[in-house]
Amino acid sequence: MTLEVLASPKPGNVDRCHDYAETRLEHFIVSALAVRPALEASEARSAGLGPLIEAAVGATACHAGGNTHFGAFLLLIPLVYGGTLEGAIEAIRASTVEDAVAFYRAFGLTRVRVAAKDELDVNDPSAADALRTRGMTLLDVMAHSAPRDMVAREWTNGFALCRRAADALLADSEPRTAVARAFLALLANEPDTFIAKKHGPDLAEETRRRAADVVRGEVTLESLDTWCIGRGVNPGSLADITIGAIFLALGRGWAWDC
Repeated sequence: MTLEVLASPKPGNVDRCHDYAETRLEHFIVSALAVRPALEASEARSAGLGPLIEAAVGATACHAGGNTHFGAFLLLIPLVYGGTLEGAIEAIRASTVEDAVAFYRAFGLTRVRVAAKDELDVNDPSAADALRTRGMTLLDVMAHSAPRDMVAREWTNGFALCRRAADALLADSEPRTAVARAFLALLANEPDTFIAKKHGPDLAEETRRRAADVVRGEVTLESLDTWCIGRGVNPGSLADITIGAIFLALGRGWAWDC
């Protein structure tokens, strides 16, 4: 989490170069420190995935910066819990209805942007009853959200983007600056669903095209960063996926401080 937020420049997102009005670099660092007990509990498998995600979100609602890492916890908690990619996938498949209920409770602990309301509205107090009536596990909830949320989609496709970005980190010859490049490569290929929820799919696709222009060397990274900041475009979902990728890469021997 710390390596991701300190990497810069990451177009549109908080990093060492710029903050947002309500959310600053310090909020991300504090979140990374505050979540440690929840991650240690995940490693010890002291609770199910849902309560562990709820604990992580609750622990990091200790500052005024709002939602800094909600999506990252959806990836990190099962990865830490499972110990390996295979273990995480096994843990996800074993998720329960009560995990889903705890996950919905976590939304009430912070400000998380969601897509248009559907029959499983996270802000509806009766959502827990609906989940129990339908027998929906946390994996079922993620599958329900996957078409509109790329972080949820990682639960259903074996962490495909996290694995792709981890491969990029491991193949990069300059590890100290690899995180920003891995993030940009994701941005150039994948419309960020956080942008789509906030601004609509057209702007998410335009952001992807502009990032691809940077990768091709047609425009500068700095110009893309300026464009994103000017429009309030922050690719938050891809930042979360980058965090998952860093975890996977570290587990495969990636050394960021070479």
